[in-house]
Amino acid sequence: MRQNETSRNFVVIDTKKVGRPKTFDRDEALTKAIGVFWKQGYEGASMKLLTDEMGINSPSLYAEFGDKHGLYLEAINSYATNDACTPLVALETVPDIQKAVRAFFEAVVDYSTHHDSGAKGCFLVSCVATSAGHVNGTAELLQDAITSTDKRITARFEHEVMVGNLPQDFPSADRAKLMFDLRQGMVFRARAGFTDDDLAGDIDKYVSSVLANPES
Repeated sequence: MRQNETSRNFVVIDTKKVGRPKTFDRDEALTKAIGVFWKQGYEGASMKLLTDEMGINSPSLYAEFGDKHGLYLEAINSYATNDACTPLVALETVPDIQKAVRAFFEAVVDYSTHHDSGAKGCFLVSCVATSAGHVNGTAELLQDAITSTDKRITARFEHEVMVGNLPQDFPSADRAKLMFDLRQGMVFRARAGFTDDDLAGDIDKYVSSVLANPES
């Protein structure tokens, strides 16, 4: 009996500690989720559409992002941190301020008309802004994105004032808001189907408006 009992002994593996390796690229999955939300809106983006496009199953989505709402908030953060910041990076890295402002608007045209998802315009404008009133957390994220953009543009102008490339009375904060508002107009036109050539045709005018000397 003792031998038989011993032969039935087996090793118990604690599967809770083993865990499953991720079988998808998180950043890529978020980019694809952005495309679905962007085209379908928050309500129209069903779990099936999301999982099919992201190439994952529902359990994996829930395990990684919590739920559809959690995925949406992470998609907003991802877009605001990466795509929406591309024009700001151009503004901050090009040495000459006039060329930098031009690079900002050129970057806006590019990501508004050639996004990897195939969507046109801006995710924040086309989708997030319309859901800000009824999807918890989106209004705060949208306000943070706008405030952060204003501050970064203002900082670049203030630097140019400090080194003497812009006049001492240059209204940095006001022109930062003007740049943001012009950007919004461009992405709205892109969403409506205007081509990159159509949008690029206004860049000279926008650069002149942003950098015009303040009235005495």
